[in-house]
Amino acid sequence: MENCCQASGTAEVYTAVTEACKQLGINVRIKPISCVGACNQVPLIDVATTDGNIYRYPNIKPDEVKEILLHHFRPASKLRRLRNAILNQIDTFHTDQTWDNILWTPEKERTQKINSFLDGQYRISTEGYGHLNPLDIDEYTSLGGFDALRKALTEMSREEVIDEVLKSGIRGRGGGGFPTGRKWQLVADSDSNKKKYVICNGDEGDPGAFMDRILLESYPLRVIEGLTIAAYAVGADEGIFYIRAEYPQAVIRIRKALDMCRKNGMLGERILGTDFSFDIRVFEGAGAFVCGEETALIASIEGKRGFPHLRPPYPAQSGLFGRPTLINNVETLSQISYIIRHGAEEYTKVGTEGSRGTKVFALAGKVNHGGLIEVPMGTTLRQIVDNIGGGVEGGEALKAIQTGGPSGGCIPAELCDAEVDFDALNKMGAIMGSGGLVVLSESSCMVDVARYFLNFTSDESCGKCTFCRVGIRRMLEILDKLSTGNAKMEDIDRLEELANSIKKSALCGLGKTAPNPVLSTLRYFRNEYEEHVNGICRTGSCKNMVKLEITDDCVGCTKCARSCPAEAIDYTPYEKHVIKTDKCTQCGLCIDECDYDAIKKVKR
Repeated sequence: MENCCQASGTAEVYTAVTEACKQLGINVRIKPISCVGACNQVPLIDVATTDGNIYRYPNIKPDEVKEILLHHFRPASKLRRLRNAILNQIDTFHTDQTWDNILWTPEKERTQKINSFLDGQYRISTEGYGHLNPLDIDEYTSLGGFDALRKALTEMSREEVIDEVLKSGIRGRGGGGFPTGRKWQLVADSDSNKKKYVICNGDEGDPGAFMDRILLESYPLRVIEGLTIAAYAVGADEGIFYIRAEYPQAVIRIRKALDMCRKNGMLGERILGTDFSFDIRVFEGAGAFVCGEETALIASIEGKRGFPHLRPPYPAQSGLFGRPTLINNVETLSQISYIIRHGAEEYTKVGTEGSRGTKVFALAGKVNHGGLIEVPMGTTLRQIVDNIGGGVEGGEALKAIQTGGPSGGCIPAELCDAEVDFDALNKMGAIMGSGGLVVLSESSCMVDVARYFLNFTSDESCGKCTFCRVGIRRMLEILDKLSTGNAKMEDIDRLEELANSIKKSALCGLGKTAPNPVLSTLRYFRNEYEEHVNGICRTGSCKNMVKLEITDDCVGCTKCARSCPAEAIDYTPYEKHVIKTDKCTQCGLCIDECDYDAIKKVKR
C-alpha cells in the first residue's frame, strides 16, 4: 500500500478484497505490508494460511479477487451470503458460486518473474519486507525491533556504540561514502557543553530514485530506531527528519510512527526508563535538489535559502544554528539497528573489504523487472541486470549502466562485471550515489543521456558559484549543438575542458559531480560524440537529427493515423500515409501501432 503501489491499482484491489469478503461472508485479516520491491508485479496479494503456507499472486486485477478468496477460504452459507448482499447492497451477488466449482491456478510466468526478482537479494535495510506492517509497533517489536536501542541504552556506553559502528565499516549511503563511525566520532568529540542535533536526510531528488521514499514509507520504525541510537551515541537530544514535501505518504507515516514511539516510551523523556531523553520532529523540504547537500539542508531548516557553503567548518563542529550536527542518509540509519543487534562482526560478513554491508538500489531503465532491490556489496552490475532484473527489455543488448543519478556516470557493458563497491565505481568515473541505477540498452544515445542529466543539474543549480551556474549552462549549450548536428570537433574538446574545470572548482559536492555524466560518456563513448558532429545519431534519439518516414510497405490501414496525438498523419484509408514533419513530435506511437514495420527513422 505504498504510494507507487497504489498508483498501480493496489487501492482498487484492496477495496475489491474488502467488498468480496463482505459479500461472501469470509472473515479474513487484511494486512497492508511493507514494500516487496517488485514494482512491475503489483498489485500483489499474499494469502497466508493457518498451515504456515504463503501463496503469492502478482499483477492482480480487482475482478480476480473473488476467485482467490474462494480458492483459499470457505464462504458462508448461501443464506448468510444473501443476507450480507442485501445489507451491503451488493449487486454482484451470485448464488451459483460454490466452494467446489471455483479453481484458481496462478499463472506460472507471473510467479516465476517475482521469484527471480527476489532471488539474490540480501535484507538488512529492508528486513521484514513483504510481511511487516509499516505502522504496527507491536509486530516490529516482536521481530526484534528496538532490541538494538534497548541494548545501546542499557548495556553500552556512547563510546562503545560508536566503536561498534566504526568496526562495522559502514559507509554513508547518501552518496559520498564517508565512514559513518568517523562522522559520529567527530560530532561526539565536539564541544560537549553545546546542544547537538541529529538529522535524517530524506531529501531524495535524483531522477528515477525512490530508495529513501520506500524506506520511510515501509520501514519508518526502523529508521527512527537508527536515528535514536545515533543521537545517544553523539550526545544529541533533538532530532529532525528532513523529508521533501513531494513525499506526502512518507511524511504521514513518519509522523504516525513518531507518535507511536512516544506512546510506547521509545521517544521523549527517559527513554526505556534510562537517563537518555530525545525527541524528533519532521521538517518538510520544498523540493530543491541542492538541499540534499548537508550545508544547504541546514540552511533550509534555519529558514534561509538552500545555499551550500564552504567547508570547514563542517556540520560536525558548526551545523544547525551553529551547533554540532550529525547528518545521515535514510538508508545509513536503516542499517544501524542491525549492526548493534547482531554485532559489527556479523555485519562485516556481508560485502567487500572496502564496502561492507548491503546497498539498496532503485533499478530502472531498459530492464524487464525494475523496482527496489537490496544486494550485498560486491554483487556485480551484470548480476543485478541479468539475475534480478531479468535482462534488458525487449531482448536488446546491454549498452551501459548509469549509477549515481545526475552526479553519477555511465559504465559501459564491457565493464559491468565490476563489483558494486564505492572505490571500484569511483575508479570507473562513476559513483555509488544514493542508489539510482538506470539500465541503458543499444537503443540509448549516450549524448542524449548526458544531456538529460546535465539539463536536470542546470535547472537545479542553486546559482551561488559561477562554475556551476555558468559553466554547466555552457556545457549544456554545447550538448544542445551536438544533439542538433550543429557542433564542430573542437566543441567536444571545449566540453571536456569545461567539465574538468567545474569538477575541480565548484563550491559543493553536487556542483563538483555534475559533470560526471558527460565525462564518463566522453571516456567510454567518445565515438558517439564525434558521430553527432557529422550529423549522425545512430539510435535516432536526438529528434532534431532524424525524422520519421513511411515506406512503401504501408498498406493504408490507418492505425498510425488514429494513434497519432499530434495529428501529423492524415486519415487516408488504403493509401500510403505521409508524416507531416513539422507536426510530428516523434513520440513513437505510430511505430508501435504499425503491423507492417513501415515507419522508419531516417536522417534529416
